[in-house]
Amino acid sequence: MLKKTTIVSCPQCKKEVPWNNGSLYRPFCSERCKLIDLGQWATETYRIPQSDSNPDEESTYQA
Repeated sequence: MLKKTTIVSCPQCKKEVPWNNGSLYRPFCSERCKLIDLGQWATETYRIPQSDSNPDEESTYQA
C-alpha cells in the first residue's frame, strides 16, 4: 500500500512542498523562504496579538 504524500504551500512564496523527511525546510520550500520568515519575526513584522486588559488588573479580590 502506497502512502499519499501530503502537499503544503510554502508560507512565504506559496510554492507547493511535499511534507516528508526529504523536505529539509518544511513547511518552507527553501532556506531562503525560511530565513525571510525568520527575519519578519525578528523585525516584528509578525506579531502575536495581545489582549488589551491584564488579568491581574481585573482581579477585584480583596483580603
